[in-house]
Amino acid sequence: MTAAIQAMGLAKRFGETTAVACVDLEVEAGTVLGLLGPNGAGKTTVVRMLATLLGPDAGQAFVHGHDVTAQADRVREIIGLTGQFAAVDDGLTGIENLLFLGRLLGIPRSQARETARSLLDRFSLTDAADRPAKTYSGGMRRRLDLAACLVGRPKVIFLDEPTTGLDPHARDELWEIIRGEVGRGVTVLLTTQYLEEADQLADDIVVLNQGSVVAQGTPQTLKQEVGRPTLQVRPLHGSDLARTAEVVTQTTGEHTLQGRLVKTRVHDTGALSSLARALEDAGIEVAELSIREPSLDEVFKQLTVTGATV
Repeated sequence: MTAAIQAMGLAKRFGETTAVACVDLEVEAGTVLGLLGPNGAGKTTVVRMLATLLGPDAGQAFVHGHDVTAQADRVREIIGLTGQFAAVDDGLTGIENLLFLGRLLGIPRSQARETARSLLDRFSLTDAADRPAKTYSGGMRRRLDLAACLVGRPKVIFLDEPTTGLDPHARDELWEIIRGEVGRGVTVLLTTQYLEEADQLADDIVVLNQGSVVAQGTPQTLKQEVGRPTLQVRPLHGSDLARTAEVVTQTTGEHTLQGRLVKTRVHDTGALSSLARALEDAGIEVAELSIREPSLDEVFKQLTVTGATV
């Protein structure tokens, strides 16, 4: 497939601070790249460079083949950007916000109005079209903000923590909108600190830490390469908790307690049958014995707290 976004050796400094050290990215057209990292990892700086809002100090980046530095105007014609906070004019109605942007982009008035109406309908904002944006809920403002970045029918959308502050229902609505745009062939680069969000939406993930890439791959690949499955046992009788913990340690080498649940990290799912036999041999009845694959949250913590790399 064609790369919609490419970055090679992208770097940015602010005085003595290195915000982005050396970042390589490649995002295929019509896919979602999740750009993850803790606060200060350089996510927003990368987005701002790719969106032509900041010039890189080193490296190169291209959006659909256009150099973000030498051909910034061409890049701006094909991208949309939604920042961490909704950038809508509170004094304007929903439709006025979209019409205003359409006219700024040089779209004829009748076409701009048709586009605005279509977007309001697609984003379930038709009933609020003539209300000032200041009367919108947080979720409605976010939907209007995303609709605004689609007025110019961009090929690439940069979403910088788009669901910050939204309740679960509003977040789910925004996820569906993003999936719909990707289904139309739009490429999305998404920064987020919500690991479930990346797991739900991203085809590939790049993890940044202290301005550098520490891991990249599909969500499933990262879970398999970085995380380890968790095996957990709950004895049927509370009096067996100490013996259960002892058997788990003897079988797997370690254990942690969470109430009446004994947990341990294992290298593969084969440990489940080994532990089941050991518990049976010890005469311990169990109420629960299961194994859980690592979560993206666990992968994220390991990569950004322990400094591991993949």
